[in-house]
Amino acid sequence: MSIVAQEAIDYIRGRKEHSVVSLRTRWNKLNSQCMGGIEPNTVYTFTGISGTGKSSLANLIATDIIDLNPSEDIVILNFSLEMVGFRQVGRTLSNKLKRTTSDLYSSEKDLDDKTFASVVSVASKLKKYPIYFVDNPGTSTQVKNTIMAFYEKYVKDTGKHFIIMYDHALLTTRDGSVLETISNLLQVFIQAKKLPLTSVILLTQMNRNIEQPERINNPSGHFPMRSDLSSSDAVFQGSDYVLAMHRPELLGIREYGPMKLPTENKVYMHILKNRDAGKPCIIEFENDLKFNNLIEC
Repeated sequence: MSIVAQEAIDYIRGRKEHSVVSLRTRWNKLNSQCMGGIEPNTVYTFTGISGTGKSSLANLIATDIIDLNPSEDIVILNFSLEMVGFRQVGRTLSNKLKRTTSDLYSSEKDLDDKTFASVVSVASKLKKYPIYFVDNPGTSTQVKNTIMAFYEKYVKDTGKHFIIMYDHALLTTRDGSVLETISNLLQVFIQAKKLPLTSVILLTQMNRNIEQPERINNPSGHFPMRSDLSSSDAVFQGSDYVLAMHRPELLGIREYGPMKLPTENKVYMHILKNRDAGKPCIIEFENDLKFNNLIEC
């Protein structure tokens, strides 16, 4: 007790004197709900059905915490299991250049030379970002071994913020049932977050319950609930924050929930679990996903 009490004193002093800080994102309301941003020794789980912008949001967090926290030394290990790394960079370029990925990839007409020159210029700056990619899935044990090997080589004794990003949980190679696999993965992240200045950002899917007609037709059933998460008990127990993203217009909902919130070009983030900073809440975003962006209202 004497040791951990002193650790609490040291941590509170560090926060007071700004030697220990959360890493800010572009979203002030999200920061305020999450102890100032991405907090050390914390697991954040973002969930949602397909198309809600989870991967775009994680991509923005990765670049924001580097761009918006220039005085902090940061290294990111990005398990990009859903898409290969260069397509993640393509989304970043889309956001920074305000051009759709369709434009950048010349899907309808060839990209103009001026924009291509901007692509090269911005990508050259991105090359210097301390982000490392893993795009081969593995079991929870292999994930643990990868994290620890990376930590020993690039992070240990450096004083760096270590950010682990994992997109997404259901792409982990099975080492039992789905529930066992997710439970084992969360155990890995619970241990990893105890490393100095380490945070975990986990993406996972919601199940199909929220898409059932009886939920869509009943405003009191519109909002995501704990039971909507795949392997919800394991995810809730292993996460410090659970943030459910939803685009009700994808389900044909025109007025969202009992408050009849607007749905056109809207994304809502429901903070279902907040271990440290208060009660659940909803944050509203404008959908700017064509440029891989979310704009906080």
